Amino acid sequence: MVFIAKKLKKGTEKKRAIMKKATAYEKARATAHKGRHIGGAGKEDYRRGNVKGEVKNRKTPVTKPELKKMITEKGIKEVESKAGFTKPAEEYRNTYQPKVKLFQKGKLIPKKKPKKKK
Repeated sequence: MVFIAKKLKKGTEKKRAIMKKATAYEKARATAHKGRHIGGAGKEDYRRGNVKGEVKNRKTPVTKPELKKMITEKGIKEVESKAGFTKPAEEYRNTYQPKVKLFQKGKLIPKKKPKKKK
């Protein structure tokens, strides 16, 4: 029994360390965007006046459905992602949500005008 408890405790400590690192990254990005860190489940990660921002600290890029959900349900206007965004996500922003700003590792991803069909 003692062995199992120790094993569970180590796993919990690892999760806690990962969460601490993620929260620290969110706070750092909030400061870089001159915003106040909010965080918490279902809430935006930072706010600057009326602008709500979301920070994604992971190895996989943000997909179109994720971006769409953030924008429509949470009212997010800025999204920061370490891994970047998929092409469909960028195209969605360019076409339907041009006011939303996308950042990758602190750099603004420029808006591209959608190609006109002949």
